[in-house]
Amino acid sequence: MNHLPKQSTAPAPRGRPLDWVQQWHWYERTIPAPRRVNPTPLADHCHIPPPATVADVHTALAALTARHEELRTTVDPLRPVQYVHRADWAPLPIDRLDVPLADTATLEAATAALAALPIDPEREPPWRARVLLESGTPRAVLLTAHHVVIDGWGLAALLSQLHDRLRGEEVPAESSVRPLDMATARPSERARAAEREWLTRLAANPAGVLAPFGGRADGAGRHRLQYRSTEAYGDLDRVARRHRVSAETAVLAALAHEVASRTGEHRFLASVVVANRARAALRGSLGVRALTVPVQIELRPGAAFGEVAASVAAACATAYRHGRYHPAELVAAQARMDRRRGVVAVPTIEYNCYSWPRGYLPPEQYTPPEGPAGWIRSAPDEPCDTLYADLALDAGVFTLDVTVGDQLLDAGQAAALPVRLCALLRALADGADRPVPVRPLAPAAPGWWRAPRGWVRLSAVEEVLRGHPGVLEATVAPERGTPGAGGGRRLVAYARTAPGTSAEDLHRHLLDHLGEVPDLMTPDRYVLTPEGGEGPRATDAGSTRAPSRPPATDAERALAAAVAAVRTPDGPGPGAVDMGRCLADHGVTLVAVPRLLALLHHRGLTGIASDELAGTASLGHLAAALEPLPNRAPRGGDTPP
Repeated sequence: MNHLPKQSTAPAPRGRPLDWVQQWHWYERTIPAPRRVNPTPLADHCHIPPPATVADVHTALAALTARHEELRTTVDPLRPVQYVHRADWAPLPIDRLDVPLADTATLEAATAALAALPIDPEREPPWRARVLLESGTPRAVLLTAHHVVIDGWGLAALLSQLHDRLRGEEVPAESSVRPLDMATARPSERARAAEREWLTRLAANPAGVLAPFGGRADGAGRHRLQYRSTEAYGDLDRVARRHRVSAETAVLAALAHEVASRTGEHRFLASVVVANRARAALRGSLGVRALTVPVQIELRPGAAFGEVAASVAAACATAYRHGRYHPAELVAAQARMDRRRGVVAVPTIEYNCYSWPRGYLPPEQYTPPEGPAGWIRSAPDEPCDTLYADLALDAGVFTLDVTVGDQLLDAGQAAALPVRLCALLRALADGADRPVPVRPLAPAAPGWWRAPRGWVRLSAVEEVLRGHPGVLEATVAPERGTPGAGGGRRLVAYARTAPGTSAEDLHRHLLDHLGEVPDLMTPDRYVLTPEGGEGPRATDAGSTRAPSRPPATDAERALAAAVAAVRTPDGPGPGAVDMGRCLADHGVTLVAVPRLLALLHHRGLTGIASDELAGTASLGHLAAALEPLPNRAPRGGDTPP
């Protein structure tokens, strides 16, 4: 992924900048797959109506390719630019597969297999199609698409238009508004105002809301499951109509009610995916029109569900209005804020109003004895510090996909979540008010403490502190005495250290591990006992600024040179790069990360992932992870391109 482009003799296609929504997915494709938020690629299927033939499928897809620029668009590997090609620039990416029976299980397995095939959006069409043949008769078309060009709604629109063509129906006239023509930047002053407002909202919300109230302290994997119910579909419809909100908003309100009931937190962040397709001109678009916005949910203790639903609906509308920011710049600003605050403010709850097909997972299917619900479950694999809830309402069936780390919810709690949500919908549909509880229904786990900025696991802070080479022993506890100016007691670290270790060293060490260790928060104050020293001394880490540290090792000098190269041309050189600060502190945003990684690769270095560069770790911490490429020594004397 991180390579310099090869020279091509083909005619140059039309190049246009990626819009601000696409930029996130363009950057996200560089993140290692297990850590990506969105599934890439997307995949789904539709049945082929008789008497349509394989040739009809080819003809329909060729017509749709000529109609939609997205189907013939590639992206630049190092710059946020997309290229629109001619309709005949490449063969249609379609193949066939003979199956003995085109039943539901076969369709899911075949969709999973197609989704597993890699798509290179830099050199190939950003989609693939496969026709399933049963005894020589075409039964279904499977489609997969790369998220950088086509979003989930767009894939559904593509399948719908394909099905209409195969049935011989007229496809609605093409909109005069071309999605790829809408890559316009907001005025910089409005973008900065939106950025400041968003950062203020993020900073005001507690962190780690779910973690103290469930899961396992040693959790290191994730659980995936899918809950389907026809009864919940009818209940949801009645609840949404009664409270005059969309069904998707009603489910998010029910999830917010569940979180507040479980944790006792009445203000928290949820990351919500909203599709900008209210205008008729965009409803048939295949392009990336969905925006993920952090929604600040604030519930009044004792409020009836009607008030909860209205509050959540208003919060989503506000979030979308203020969320049309430049994500490349905002994420960098958030990283700077997180490093200053000493806590990662990324929401631990993500809600999507379009349920991604989960066929690409390796599921074990079964039916629970307590009701007519279909489940898909898989064993834990990679760590996951977020609760993902994806909703689908198709053909009268309520489907909720849940993916959650077992340090947030263990297997039993994860399985119980959709059951409880559906039970809440049933009670609300029957006329119950179900007010928001004033106090949590579940106690916090031992070893957790509610700091002014959120929940923190004391043992996590102690473990990270003990990992610093200058720390001999460390204990973390709430501050003794009266609350501080912020209305709450601060967290204090008592550390016995070797000579030469300062509070600034410990503070920087904790900051470097913010994005790596769940449930970590940096204490505001450190009480140090140097080995052989005169006794304890207190340092207010929040009021001290660590001195600038220039690059000292070959790896640090290579990283500093790459940072200097991707910054503004008139910026200072590599020697002025402060290795004690994070990448965002140097004015480098997401759109520059692919080029920065390519420069390091050119110098023969690897070992840093793109999402690590977007986090709060200092450049010195990142440089320590650099290592030579296999079978290649670093080229320290070379000048990067």
